[in-house]
Amino acid sequence: MKRALIIAAVGAFALLVYWIASNTEWTDVQFPMPLQGEARTNPFYAAQRFTEQLNAHATRDSAFTSPSTNAVIVLSAWNWNLSTARREALERWVESGGRLVVDRTLIGDERDFERWSHVTREPHALDTRDEAAFDDPCARFDEARHGTSAGRSGAASYWMCDVDRKSSLVSERKAEWALRNESRVEAMRVPVGRGSVTVINAEPFRYTNLFDGDHAALLVAAAQLRRGDEVHFLSEEDHPSLFALAWTHGAPVVALAAALVALLLWRRGVRFGPLAPPDVSARRSLAEQILGTGRFAMRHGGGDSLHAACVRALDEAAQRRINGYARLSAADRAASLAHLTHVDEQALASAIDAEQSRSAHDLRRAIAVLETARRATIVRQRRLSYGNH
Repeated sequence: MKRALIIAAVGAFALLVYWIASNTEWTDVQFPMPLQGEARTNPFYAAQRFTEQLNAHATRDSAFTSPSTNAVIVLSAWNWNLSTARREALERWVESGGRLVVDRTLIGDERDFERWSHVTREPHALDTRDEAAFDDPCARFDEARHGTSAGRSGAASYWMCDVDRKSSLVSERKAEWALRNESRVEAMRVPVGRGSVTVINAEPFRYTNLFDGDHAALLVAAAQLRRGDEVHFLSEEDHPSLFALAWTHGAPVVALAAALVALLLWRRGVRFGPLAPPDVSARRSLAEQILGTGRFAMRHGGGDSLHAACVRALDEAAQRRINGYARLSAADRAASLAHLTHVDEQALASAIDAEQSRSAHDLRRAIAVLETARRATIVRQRRLSYGNH
């Protein structure tokens, strides 16, 4: 029984494999490789190479420089009103005989462009005929020239892709050339001065769009391309940064402004050290400090304050060593201090007597005697204190 189940499972698996193999089809599918190099960054790379194959000279520019009046300019992603001077220069170039081709990516105030070119993009609702024509991404439009009608015998037809279905082109002037179907116009050329302006209600010449429909032939017809023509593709899609433009057109001003900003920051910035070297902090010894203080006291007040301070210091030291010192008379104080300090009693009494007039020399000697007695008193007190401990 177990063996029969195994055989049945293997048979079922074999039938499943056979069914999958018989109902599966393997085909090769080609996927376009992503654009590389200049073709990835230059939207007109394919159009330039195609133009050059037709023995014309093609360049891609991001700034308008008035070329020869026999040249062709193709505008895409271009701001018509960015600069009044640039717009007027472009208008003068066309009026002098230039050929201008504009796609629907023109930006800015369209009213200025429509007022000058007399070509207007108006809203256009799709009717039943338009819906049938636009079922496919690409639609067929017939060529019409001045004095002829679309669909005439021998007239060319162009397949255009990704046309703006919500608008169509109209003009109050007679169009020299147009692409239209039964209800709408999607490309139109009108004369402006000695030149012409061709407006296309699509963007057929950018990147790989040139390979869709009949866009390559449309480029030849819209630009009225001839052998040896000079074709300029202008776009501001990848315009340089503001700083790059400022450096390109005003490098000296940018450099001077940067230097001034750096100088201001340096002037107002936090410094690593003081503005001036610090004063030398000289230190005096204790003996120098006492000597300087004594000289000051001798010079101002005749030394009386210094003598009184010395007497007061001696009395404070003696009161801690001699019992009842404060109640003793001046003579007894001198005798007690002389006995304690071994300083001459008469010299000590004379030094303590503040009423006796003294010369500067006598005052110095009296202060020396008082200071000697005070130190002797303190020394004996410390010895007794150390002995008690």
